[in-house]
Amino acid sequence: MPDTVIIDDIEWRIEQGHLPYPEALAEMEARTAAIRAGGAPERVWLIEHPPLYTSGTSADTAELLDQRFPVYDAGRGGRYTYHGPGQRVGYLNIDLGKRGKDIRNFVHVLEGWVIDTLAEFGVEARRADGRIGIWTNDLNGQEAKIGAIGVRVRRWVTLHGFSVNVDPDLSHFTGIIPCGISEYPVTSLAALGKNVSMAEFDEALKVHFPAFIAGLRRCPDEKSGSA
Repeated sequence: MPDTVIIDDIEWRIEQGHLPYPEALAEMEARTAAIRAGGAPERVWLIEHPPLYTSGTSADTAELLDQRFPVYDAGRGGRYTYHGPGQRVGYLNIDLGKRGKDIRNFVHVLEGWVIDTLAEFGVEARRADGRIGIWTNDLNGQEAKIGAIGVRVRRWVTLHGFSVNVDPDLSHFTGIIPCGISEYPVTSLAALGKNVSMAEFDEALKVHFPAFIAGLRRCPDEKSGSA
C-alpha cells in the first residue's frame, strides 16, 4: 500500500515497489481530470519504476541506441529518458490555475526544489544554460547530469515532473542519448560517494517542499520586478 499524507492541502503519496509505467501514466491522467473537475486534491506522487525508457514530444529515434527495455510514449516535453530502480521519480499534479498560471516559473521553482534537496547531501547541483535538467560535477570533475525535468500542462494542471538518480544502474542510460545530450555523462548520489536511502531523499524533499509551493504562489513581477 502507498504511504499517503497531506502537506499544505496537497496529497503526498509514496508508492511502494516498482510501478509499471502505463499504470502510472493512466493514474496521472485520471488525477489531472479529477483536479480540473474539483473532485481531487493536488498531488505529489513519488515512484520507482522497473527499467524502461520514455519518449517525449521531441524524441528522435536516432537517440534510441539499444532498445533493451520497453519504450513508452510519455506525452511530456523533451526527448528520451530512462527510469528504473534506484531512481526517485516525482510526478506532480499541481493546479497552476490557482498558482499564477506561469509555466516557466513552475519549471524554475521545480528545478530549485531538486537543487535544494540535493544540497542536503552535500551535492552542489545547478541549472545549465541551454540544457534541461539538474547538473553537478562527478568525481572526475566533469559536468554530469544527476536529475531530469519533463513536464506537461493540461488546462493549467501539471503532469509528469522530475527524476533524480539516487542509486540506479547507470549502465542502463547507455541505451539512449539522455535528453538528446551526448557530450556529458550521467551520475548519481551513489556515484558521488553519497550513501543515501530513498527514504532519506524523500524526507529531504519534504523539508524543501514548502519553499517550492511558496514559489508557485508568487507572481513573476513580485520576484523580478518585471512581467
